[in-house]
Amino acid sequence: MPAFITFGRILFAVLFLYSGASKLFGIQATADVIAAKLTIPAIAAPYTQQIETVVGMPFMQLLAIVVGGFEILAGLMIAVNVLARFFALLLIIYVCVVTFYFHDFWNQPAPDNLRTLIDALKNLSLIGALFIIAGYGRGPRRDDPAYGDV
Repeated sequence: MPAFITFGRILFAVLFLYSGASKLFGIQATADVIAAKLTIPAIAAPYTQQIETVVGMPFMQLLAIVVGGFEILAGLMIAVNVLARFFALLLIIYVCVVTFYFHDFWNQPAPDNLRTLIDALKNLSLIGALFIIAGYGRGPRRDDPAYGDV
């Protein structure tokens, strides 16, 4: 049975690996999508301008790179089962934020919101799977029985 869990972790991580890689291969497109949905609050604008000056690129492009890199790193860590609980908890927060800002079906008219609603429900199921990974952690130690009497 532990082989099924390992295989499931790897298959689950593929979504984040692919999503992160697609963000990194299309940085400008990702930055445009982020800029269309996310506005920097006026209180944080001076800080984002300082960051832009230091790194020499627009903040939204930097955010696209950070997000893509985070998805790849978190997917890899869950796949190889290293700090899986920690990265699952980080991904829970990330997926909640992404769902709120990017899959806001409640702000769209009824016939047009179906795709966004499906994406939000998909993210809800991802959050459920991430809670399972966070609850299970690395799994049983060598001397502990994996599944009791199964």
